[in-house]
Amino acid sequence: MSTDEVQAASSVERRDLADLLERLDDAQWSTLSLCAGWDVRTVAGHLVSALSPSPWPLVAAVLRSGGRPHVANDLLARRAAREPTARIVALLRERADRRAAPPVVGARGPLTDVLVHGGDIRLPLGLPHHPEGEHVRPALDFVTSGRPVGFVPRDLLAGLRLVADDLDQAWGAGTSVTGAGIDLLMAACGRTAVLPRLDGPGLPVLRERLRKTRG
Repeated sequence: MSTDEVQAASSVERRDLADLLERLDDAQWSTLSLCAGWDVRTVAGHLVSALSPSPWPLVAAVLRSGGRPHVANDLLARRAAREPTARIVALLRERADRRAAPPVVGARGPLTDVLVHGGDIRLPLGLPHHPEGEHVRPALDFVTSGRPVGFVPRDLLAGLRLVADDLDQAWGAGTSVTGAGIDLLMAACGRTAVLPRLDGPGLPVLRERLRKTRG
């Protein structure tokens, strides 16, 4: 996928998620997501704040957090989550076409972000999460061969081969872990909830590594 195609895929996924969020009731917005410490509302707030047209809110948050990007990210997400539900949905739609390509992670980072957070929201609500395979492919490229800083725990995928049985493609070399591409992507990004959907001789290795990363 070209950079333009990756960014177009991100736009589609953001709009699709905005459509879903618009249909949720208050209880669903308050449901704990798969992203540790965040409910659905805070995940949505993160996606909106990450697409801010100005870099200054992030700069200010990093300074206030003592130079800790993860803390700054949490602060911004929680601030955005205080907006009314309709405002969060509207902002996600308004910013859907933003051509985000942050340093280090590039355009595939934001695509991976919206795909994984889409699952963080949908799965605890018992909703299907089946993004287009052509959107998942570049995200799997990114987490297995790019520089997925902040996405994949260090050495998590070493010696493992991710086999997407719905995409007829594999990533990496070593012992196989098999499943749908989106489930492999979410597992690579630390979501243990999808492990029961996966199979293969490498699964026990992946499960144990994820257990250790969660302390």
